[in-house]
Amino acid sequence: MLLNYLGQRPNTKTATNLNARWLFPGRRAGQPMTPEGMAPRLRRLGFPTRPGRTVAIRQLVLQAPDPVIARMLGDNDDHTTRLAEEAGGTWKRYAPGDHAR
Repeated sequence: MLLNYLGQRPNTKTATNLNARWLFPGRRAGQPMTPEGMAPRLRRLGFPTRPGRTVAIRQLVLQAPDPVIARMLGDNDDHTTRLAEEAGGTWKRYAPGDHAR
């Protein structure tokens, strides 16, 4: 499926994107496609976008505090907190600061 897509990528026929290095080139030269533009294309290709995003965030909140992940992704703190609880995250018990004393 991926090799088939590579042969017919959009936005590579214009002067600004002739040698686009992005798998999903955007409308602006040298920029990737935005998430809002990419999601419908991925769904048309048969990739479920919502479950994959949720699984990825659940993995991230196991590796770092959920507010950090929320700000990094521009997401809502409440959403990432709920996903962290569902994933069994333990960052709520994490005490920041210098523990060497």
